[in-house]
Order: sequence, then structure tokens, then C-alpha cells
Amino acid sequence: IGGTWRDNHYPGCACDIPANLYSLSFAPRAAWSRRYPTQPEILDYLNDCVARFGLQPHLRLGAAMEEAVFDTARGLWCLRLANGARIEARMLVLSVGLLQRPAIPAIEGLDRFAGACFHSARWDHGVELAGKRVAVIGTGASAIQFVPRIAEQAAQLDLYQRTPPWILPKHDPPAGRLRRQALRVVPLLRRTLRAVTYWQHEVRAVGFVLAPRLMEAVERRARSYAKRQLADGDVRAAMTPAYRIGCKRILLSNDFLPALNRSNVTLLTRPITRVTPHGVCTEDGVERPADILILATGFRASDPLGDLRIVGRDGADLAQAWRDRVPTRLGLAVNGFPNLFLLGGPNTGLGHNSVVFMLEAQIDHVLDCLRRMWSRRAAEIEVTAQAVRSAEADLQRRMARTVWMSGCRSWYLDATGHNTALWPGFSIGYWLRTRFTARSVYRLRDEPAQASAVPPEP
Repeated sequence: IGGTWRDNHYPGCACDIPANLYSLSFAPRAAWSRRYPTQPEILDYLNDCVARFGLQPHLRLGAAMEEAVFDTARGLWCLRLANGARIEARMLVLSVGLLQRPAIPAIEGLDRFAGACFHSARWDHGVELAGKRVAVIGTGASAIQFVPRIAEQAAQLDLYQRTPPWILPKHDPPAGRLRRQALRVVPLLRRTLRAVTYWQHEVRAVGFVLAPRLMEAVERRARSYAKRQLADGDVRAAMTPAYRIGCKRILLSNDFLPALNRSNVTLLTRPITRVTPHGVCTEDGVERPADILILATGFRASDPLGDLRIVGRDGADLAQAWRDRVPTRLGLAVNGFPNLFLLGGPNTGLGHNSVVFMLEAQIDHVLDCLRRMWSRRAAEIEVTAQAVRSAEADLQRRMARTVWMSGCRSWYLDATGHNTALWPGFSIGYWLRTRFTARSVYRLRDEPAQASAVPPEP
């Protein structure tokens, strides 16, 4: 239980969305310790939700699915689990997430490194960092959180950077006792603060998706912040991006830039050519020794399924379809895959607001579709090809004018340069599209005689 907040537990791991937005609207928590929740707090919250809503009896943990094949004759999904069990289900909802498969860089010699080597999303707490020479590859969202922590332990920390991020200060005050008490006893106050926080973030979409030039003011603020925090002019220049702010995810940190001022921290920007058993070589021919190698290299966001086989109508493979950029409708449904819905699918992430809002919109949409099926006692529901084409054309038209397509290289983009991660608009616009859906968007097929009906929701 916990997903990314179970798997990621590196030092300093925390969220960059305020706690009152990064939580379920119907399961608020007043006891958050600060504005931006830490990994242990989020994991505790998720486990608390499981207990609060009595979900444990409905969960089958340790049951990894390896394959799901749609049986057209019976309108059922046939699932095969890693333990050999087989399950049949009327509906299949994939909620694998885009940021769960670590991206391991293709660097010559990486597999021959003699010391400890691990990805930040698979942190090895058994490795002692104190007094060691540590090399970190990457300066993204994870690195800026753990680098300040491990810099205090390592004898030497070499930080290898391909592209610098834009960084803003993180306004992260602790929540006082009186505030927590007020939020606990006054539900209206909780709802009001959540609404205010939501719209404070939502308005930022104007700069991301409508008028990227408005981001210039934010860029000036980031430049000023770096100038105040970095004492060395060369380091400051290396940490100043050449792309428009917002093209890659804007990072929030109060301690990463100051960590670069430490005498035991070295920022290296020359490309890595290879890894040796005892160090890292860059294109200038220099090999720097390392005892421990930490990969802060992100995730395979454009290929989240990996070896998981999802086979739809006529043998269509979902993983291959995504690699071939077969479009979805709102990241929720794919033509050729009846009775299948996605949560957190392609182009449903956000660069300006909470993904939890998007997930709740998707869940409501899926429930509406299920109720429609049950009312018709239908065997299948499938998004039409025309609905997918229309939604994809609209998405690409709006994506072209966003700041994310202004020329940088980021995990938002796949190998062909297409943005497969983010929604190119306001989150409220996505909610409206999922809430009000024309009946022609989905095609229903009546129940075949050999398949049992799914009972209606009580």
C-alpha cells in the first residue's frame, strides 16, 4: 500500500504540492505537520484511508499481474498473476502510474561499478555514506531533496548534471497546534482553505498553457533566488538554465542551492562517458573516484507498463500501442480495449496543480460509465475511435502552445519529442470533460448469453 510513497523513501523525500491539496477531498486530514507533507506522513495517510474505509478485505497484496487478455466471446478480462493464479473480471482498471519504473541510464561500465550503486527510488538504507566518496547522477526533483541530507555525511559528493533545473524557494512553514485544532473542529475552514489553495495553483496554468511569456516574471524571481544563494559565479552560471522556466518541472527547495556552497560538494556538468569499477569518467578525460554511485535519473514515464501484457480486441497490445503513440481519450480509455479504464494514464499529469484532483475526476468518470453499463446490463463498454481522434486532435492543438513544448528536454517528452505526460490545460477543464460526456463517446454491447451479469451498485 502506498505506491510511489511506499517505493520512494530516500532521505528528505517529500511532496511539492500542499498537503491539503495532495489528499482526497472526501478524506481530509487536519493533522498535517507542515504545508508540504513528507513521505512518512503521506504513507501514514494512505494507510489510514485504507483502515478508515475498510478497504483491507478487498485488497490482494503481493499479487502482481503479469498478463490480462480480453475474451471477446464472453466480454471478460482473463488475468494471470505472477503466483500462477488466474482471475476473470468484467472490468479492468489500470492504475499503474507513470512514475514507478526507474530509468537506468545507458552508461558504459555502469554494471561493472565495484561499489554500492542504486537508484534513488530504490534507496538502500543499509549503505553507509559517512566518510565516503559519493557520486550522484542527476539534479532533478529527487536529487534536490536528498543531496542536502547526504552532503552532511559524505566526505566528498560529486554531483553530475546534464541540464540545470529552475528552482524557487519552498514556503514550508510547520503547522502550529492552534491551526491544526481549528482545522479539526471547523470543517468549513478546511474546505475553504483547500478551495483557496486549489485556485491559487489553478491560476498558474495561464502561464503554462496559454501565455508562456507570463513566465518571465517567475524566471526573474528564480534568477534572483539563485544569485542570493550561490556564492560561486561559475556554479551560479552552471545552475542557470537556458530554457524557459516551466518547460521542465519547477523545483522547490530551500537547502539544495546552499548545499552547493559546501567545500565537499562539486558540481560537474561535462557529459559522462563511462563508469569504471572505481569512479566516473567525463568527456574531458578526467576520472573522479567514487565509493558509492546514486542514480537520480527519474522514471520511464512514457513506458509505464514495461513487460506487463494487456491484450485487447484482435490481439492489440497496450504497451506496444503506447510506444506507437496510439492515443487515448482523456488518458482514460483506448479504442480496441473494451471494459478497460486507466487512472493516471497518458497526458493526465499536471505541472501546476494536484494530480489528486485529476484522479478523483477520473474515478467519478469510470463510476458513471459502470452505472451506465449496469443500467443497460451491457457486456461491454468501449470508447469509439471517433471520440479518441477528436480528443487527441484537441489535445495536440492545445499542447503546441504550452511552455512544455518550448524546446527543452524533459521527462514530459517521449523519445519522439511528444508530450505524453501532462494535460495541456486547466484541471477544471479536464474535470468538465470527464463530468459531461456525450453518450456517443462510448459504445455499449448487450450481454451475451454465456456471460453472467454484473450486479448493479447497491
